[in-house]
Amino acid sequence: MLVTMSNKEPQRLPVIQAVIEKRLRRRDAAAQSQLTKRQVQRLMYRYRESGAAGLTNARRGKPGAHRIDDALRCQILTLLRENYVGFGPTLAAEKLQERHGIAISVEMLRCWMTADGLWIPHARRQPKIYQPRQRRDCLGELIKIDGSHDDWFEERAPKSCLLVYIDDATGRLMHLRFCDSESAFDYMTVTREYIDLHRKSVAFYSDI
Repeated sequence: MLVTMSNKEPQRLPVIQAVIEKRLRRRDAAAQSQLTKRQVQRLMYRYRESGAAGLTNARRGKPGAHRIDDALRCQILTLLRENYVGFGPTLAAEKLQERHGIAISVEMLRCWMTADGLWIPHARRQPKIYQPRQRRDCLGELIKIDGSHDDWFEERAPKSCLLVYIDDATGRLMHLRFCDSESAFDYMTVTREYIDLHRKSVAFYSDI
């Protein structure tokens, strides 16, 4: 009879033989084999009954006790292909539970979707290549606006937000204003100030 063993199981054979022949204590055998004394006792019994084959895992090659039925797996994958293309494992598991009454762990579903080609793990995805945007040609053609919250006055005044208007073509700071917050009202107020300050250049580009 052909017996398939793991890398560790053949190394346990002389240890179990030594225990049976009373040349080694069970406690020492357990330490050498990284097992418990109870596991050594069980291996001794199986070795006496079946020889070397008794040292192998009895469930090797058999389906797991908690294995999900293949029919249910096929049903789940069919539902995903027909209704949830592009869904990630987490959202797909929620929809299966919510709409179809099928409860399945996210990790299990991720493995199935990966094997079936419905999901590509992030580590396997090709990195996206972003083409750098060229700056505009003329001053005032594009103004970038951003707000920066910081303790600008080093505790000599309350913290505030600095709204900055930057010209895209030159990188020049076109307008700055400290505000209490980065709100839509503040943006509209400061934008009006910017337009009034650069009215001529704004009028010029509006006529082009």
